[in-house]
Amino acid sequence: MGAGTLRRSRLSIDPVVFFKLQLVRFFEGIRSERQLIATAGLNLAHCWYLGYALDETLPDHSSLTRIRQRLGLATFERFFETIVDRCQEAGLIWGRELYVDATKVEANADVDSLVPRFYQDAKSHVADLFAADLAPDDHDDDDAADPALRDDVVSPESVVPLPVSVLFSATVAALKPAPRWQLLEERRLDPHRPAVGSDRRTTDLRVSTTDPDATPLRTGSSTALDSHDQYVVDGGKRRIILAALVTPADVMENVPLRDLLWRVCFRRRIWPHHVTGDAKYGTTENIVAIEDAGIRAYLPLTDFAHRTGFYGHDDFIFDSERDGYRCPQDHPLRRYAVKRTEGVVAYRGEVAICNACPVKAKCTTSDHGRKVQRSFYIDYLEKIRGYHQTEAYKKAIRKRQVWVEPLFAEAKEWHGLRRLRLRGLMNANIQGLLIAAGQNLKRFLAATGWGRRHTPCGGLLALPRESWRLVIAFD
Repeated sequence: MGAGTLRRSRLSIDPVVFFKLQLVRFFEGIRSERQLIATAGLNLAHCWYLGYALDETLPDHSSLTRIRQRLGLATFERFFETIVDRCQEAGLIWGRELYVDATKVEANADVDSLVPRFYQDAKSHVADLFAADLAPDDHDDDDAADPALRDDVVSPESVVPLPVSVLFSATVAALKPAPRWQLLEERRLDPHRPAVGSDRRTTDLRVSTTDPDATPLRTGSSTALDSHDQYVVDGGKRRIILAALVTPADVMENVPLRDLLWRVCFRRRIWPHHVTGDAKYGTTENIVAIEDAGIRAYLPLTDFAHRTGFYGHDDFIFDSERDGYRCPQDHPLRRYAVKRTEGVVAYRGEVAICNACPVKAKCTTSDHGRKVQRSFYIDYLEKIRGYHQTEAYKKAIRKRQVWVEPLFAEAKEWHGLRRLRLRGLMNANIQGLLIAAGQNLKRFLAATGWGRRHTPCGGLLALPRESWRLVIAFD
């Protein structure tokens, strides 16, 4: 064996040590894996926590990346769920109230990496098309002429029969069906899904070559590459995070709500009295699904009717007997269309009456009569509007502002959630799960006697005031 062929193999790393290193990263606010290993090697408390002696060498920083990719997202989900299980066993989860919210997280990619999507698709297509032609030819013409010298020609004498167990395993692997797509398991949404109506998303036109999962999002006059981190938080005093999910920025926050909610309910065996979120979650689909499950949807409804100076929807009176509306001037609006794709019934006034109406300037600018739409699920919407008048709803809305948003502020200021450290949707979810698990672990340790601090550093804050004097005296 030549000297150049000898490679030094690395020792295997205990998965417990790997996850302990992730917790060290979380509590110390470290972003780089190289810095993580350097910091842990210099800190005696970290070495003791990891189970390494003073003369032992810590794992190489490059091994952490390989371990993370080999473990996959499912292992980190189990790690997060295990910590939530410990919190539930300790009685830290109430389950009567759930609060949902999302925050924008800056992706680990620059806007300058954006290229037209057709360019990226064409480049990939050409590379696949000419992959065989561009493959290097390692054989000379003379070798190809002589079958005995060719590597792809196998003589019958060199054939070794495979064991039956190996052949059976290969056959089972070939017949194994393809895994089905699941939002919460694979954390991926279809990037080629069609646009809604005539709207064109920015991601339909441009894609990042650095991180294709980081979607561009326009904020005002500028464009940024962002992601959305979703939290489902228990309404108990400890504010335990029950679910965490990172999605591309072009996925609206209300899309994964039902999947997250049902998973939390069945995984934790709880059935809340109400679910509270902001106006972005108040879609008809979410409201109907939550109310049909026997849970109150404390969700604000966006008032599209009064965004302009014209008469709003509530200025028209619905006549259930004649299935029509009466305008403020007591003129009828009759049913003329059913839009099943939008889930509404459309009503329109007489053209001649509307054009001759003295208050037309306050009603519409159309010459084809005023139109009013009525949702198929108007009873659900009216029920939600009835919640808005109750003190329980107002209390839940006030509580949401101080229940979920501070968790995002804590994760961004202390634990590196302001900007993703890793690229790719799977790695982004791994980072989001580790941060959420660390936040839950802090609250679990604080509730079980570890201390009262919630800062990432500063061990003296966890000690009683008498211990401060003792430590200062010894110093």
